Amino acid sequence: MDNIKKYWKGLNWRGNIYVALILSLLLVLLLYSVSRVAFYFFNTPFFPAMNASRMLTIMAGGLRFDLSATLYSNSLFILLMIVPLSIRFHPGYQKTLKWIFLIVNSIAFAINTSDFIYYRFTLRRTTLSVIDQFKNEGNLFKLGFQFVLDYWYATLFWVVLVVLLYAGFKKITYSGPQLKNRLSFYGVGILAMLLSIYLFVGGARGGFRGSTRPITLSNAAAYAETPNEIALVLNTPFALMRTAKANVIKKVNYFTSDENLRKTFDPIRSLSDTGQFKKENVVILILESFSKEFVGVYNKDMMAGAYKGYTPFLDSLIGVSYAFQYSLANGRKSIDAMPSVVCSIPSIEVPYILSHYSGDKINSLASLLKPEGYYTAFFHGAPNGSMGFDAFANMAGFDHYFGKTEYNNDNDFDGIWGIWDEPFLQFFAEKMNTFPQPFFTTLFTVSSHHPYQLPEGYENKFKGGPKLVHRTIEYTDYSLRKFFNKARKMPWFEHTLFVISADHASAEIQLPEYNSAWGYFSIPIFFYKPGEGGRSMKDEIIQQIDIMPSVLGHLHYPKPYLAFGQNVFAGNGRQVAVNYLDNTYQLFRGDYLFQFDGNKPKALYTFKTDRFLKNNLILQLPDTVKSMENYLKAFVQQYNNRMVDNSLTIEGSQLQKLHTMK
Repeated sequence: MDNIKKYWKGLNWRGNIYVALILSLLLVLLLYSVSRVAFYFFNTPFFPAMNASRMLTIMAGGLRFDLSATLYSNSLFILLMIVPLSIRFHPGYQKTLKWIFLIVNSIAFAINTSDFIYYRFTLRRTTLSVIDQFKNEGNLFKLGFQFVLDYWYATLFWVVLVVLLYAGFKKITYSGPQLKNRLSFYGVGILAMLLSIYLFVGGARGGFRGSTRPITLSNAAAYAETPNEIALVLNTPFALMRTAKANVIKKVNYFTSDENLRKTFDPIRSLSDTGQFKKENVVILILESFSKEFVGVYNKDMMAGAYKGYTPFLDSLIGVSYAFQYSLANGRKSIDAMPSVVCSIPSIEVPYILSHYSGDKINSLASLLKPEGYYTAFFHGAPNGSMGFDAFANMAGFDHYFGKTEYNNDNDFDGIWGIWDEPFLQFFAEKMNTFPQPFFTTLFTVSSHHPYQLPEGYENKFKGGPKLVHRTIEYTDYSLRKFFNKARKMPWFEHTLFVISADHASAEIQLPEYNSAWGYFSIPIFFYKPGEGGRSMKDEIIQQIDIMPSVLGHLHYPKPYLAFGQNVFAGNGRQVAVNYLDNTYQLFRGDYLFQFDGNKPKALYTFKTDRFLKNNLILQLPDTVKSMENYLKAFVQQYNNRMVDNSLTIEGSQLQKLHTMK
């Protein structure tokens, strides 16, 4: 004890190794806080309600997550600093520590800074699912290089961070050992190491109490008033580390009675009329990053009626189609769209394709129509394997997949994402002309994607608007016009139902109304049947997962199946939409948008009139809140539990029922 007291009194605090460790970690924490401020300024339009008080709360709350990320990522550096060995003071050892510290934290800041830009596309911090999302891309280096060039200002910010990290760390020095007595040196060193480990565990977990669970992404909601603020509280390294072994989808039991659950929401669908099964062809077109904002006919009242949009052809096609004013995506990523559109399975909390249950047996339009004599094919102009679409198409039951390999002409390759939309849509029409009827096909376009390039010779043809994406939207609209002009001459055209949707809304927002919890999911969805004439736009709701049951309803498909969406042609007025935004479930029904965090209601808005979602009616309309909460709980319980139980088909439902009876 006397030795410890002497050591304490004789400490050279400025050169003490433990003080140097603390200062090093504080330097990283400071730079994370600087990054949080920068994240806000890079994405200011997404935080319109921000004020000084809110920002201070977010900054303070963010320190918990920054500390956890700092401790985890610097765990090797910390271990090498606290191990009670005299070699720690050797110049070579210190040099090694310096490079470990600089390299590890430079990488962490690079990951964090990349989300300054990528957030605009996903509206959430990047999680470990991004690895699975891009693992099949053969051009990652090229995409990354293009990203660095296009967003050079974010790259420059990262360089400044690294320079500050280097300069700050260079000023932190230590020397020793300060205790010359070997017994005192090892005794104090072991005690300091044990204390450091204790502090490390508490800081990494987010608390020291035994009852405290390690903090996760959902804990950020404690410092956020709106879902979008959660991303501001978090940092990306923390999000990646916390989802490394995350099993996001878990069973819930909001309803203890299976009968009450099914009465509130039942995904089992069956034909409600006795019409004869129509073996018409079905063609689904999924348009890349195609916001409803881009389509003039949906936005006639915008800019005092002066807004025209960038899709003259789609405007004309919608005029003779079955369309809805409030059409919504069920996710924010391309991989969210595939199961939603083709299988009526939404992506809630985690993309279905990347979930632990993506191997579940599912039904899809392809698997249901094939036994009825349909030929099925999926088209995507990207290199085969991109986004894992070929694997999913196979799992969904498509007979054939047509990608860049099958197109077999690299002269039409855009150099990054795939074959330009115009030639690939022509290829699509020509291929369908060789298919036996009836057929079901789906095509996913690629050209309206960052970096928003145009084919050679078209640079001056499409003028676009204030956003670079507008030129490529005009190009894809032009490509669709040429596709339909060609398809009209085909013998199968008159006997085909066309469904046009988008995979998700674009990150490029021009109209401020779309910078909202409903605008982030607003996409075009409509049905076109040649020869059926003009229709008025329905003032109702439709979502991507409604496409499959609506197509089957139109065809009078005679067998029961499982779908989380509904047949919009049934005309029962029960249209809803469900999606998930930053740890918040959203339910659109009638005039209302209801938000729920999984435990309690968060907000209720009349989204059709309160476009900026400023007036929270959660206290004024308790009956509406309760009704929508019950529906959303039933939807989530059916979704989660069926996912975990592998009961996403009629057969799976029967097995689940037998298991429950036992």
